[in-house]
Amino acid sequence: MTSSLVVSVPTQQLAEDVRALVDPSLGIEIVLWEDGEAPRDDIGMVVPPYMKQGSMLRALETIRPRLVQGQAIGFDGVADVLPEGLVYANGTGVHETATAELTLGLLLVAQRGLDDVVRRQDRAEWRAEWTPGLADKRIVLLGYGGVGKAIATRLAPFEVDVVPVASRARVEDGVEVHGIDELTGLLAGADILVNVLPGGPATRHLIDDAALAALPDGALVVNVGRGPTFDTDALVDHVTRGRIRVASDVFDPEPLPADHPLWGLDGVFVAPHVGGLSAAMRPRIARLVASQAERLARGERPANIVLGG
Repeated sequence: MTSSLVVSVPTQQLAEDVRALVDPSLGIEIVLWEDGEAPRDDIGMVVPPYMKQGSMLRALETIRPRLVQGQAIGFDGVADVLPEGLVYANGTGVHETATAELTLGLLLVAQRGLDDVVRRQDRAEWRAEWTPGLADKRIVLLGYGGVGKAIATRLAPFEVDVVPVASRARVEDGVEVHGIDELTGLLAGADILVNVLPGGPATRHLIDDAALAALPDGALVVNVGRGPTFDTDALVDHVTRGRIRVASDVFDPEPLPADHPLWGLDGVFVAPHVGGLSAAMRPRIARLVASQAERLARGERPANIVLGG
């Protein structure tokens, strides 16, 4: 049977998973392409490697696929390397749950002092201490898209006051969402700031020295969005002075250099950008890729288009 659509994926496992899901009557062919030159010039849909797609995006000029399907939600920097005229879709629906899980983990580690508990265990030291906890805390949630809503849903049982902030003020499903212009005032009353904003010029250094200074002493900052949203020098300064604490999955720069001060400062918990790395990703990305391939094969518009199209 002649292929109606050739789809490249970067791993053998994903290839097997997608083959098992696509409608065989549509004539979709799955091929492997992890790096280097394209294995063939008739590829209609390309799935680049997760978190290292730059070189493949640059190579797409020669094959001009109908769709480039990213595996991440964020797509900052993609427009700089994606050949003009190509269509790019992101991984909406794949990572929201895993990122929300990690956010809860970072909050609990920091607010219940679990990082200190682990260190004391290494020393066989039995010592109990009071911790801030989560109950009754006010959390400013910066970003109220899919990930932000997933976090808010999971925070509900912890009896916290979640204050969502987005690009514009609105009431959504009965929830009051504050505009970004209100941020400084909201930070002054926050116990915790959780950032889930995407990267890009519009959010770069949005949380600068002035924003951090608005936070009360002892506040916790959790970042599961993008590192450049924070002015790293200002962040280091406030932590060094004991003003705030940090539990973060993303940084600027990444990877965080071994000699970076954030590694050794008290009150800092470092996660190496693992928000999406849970077992849930494998079946979810396979379902998304299969669904997108079927849409293309049927002549339908793909979902999640964020560039082109």
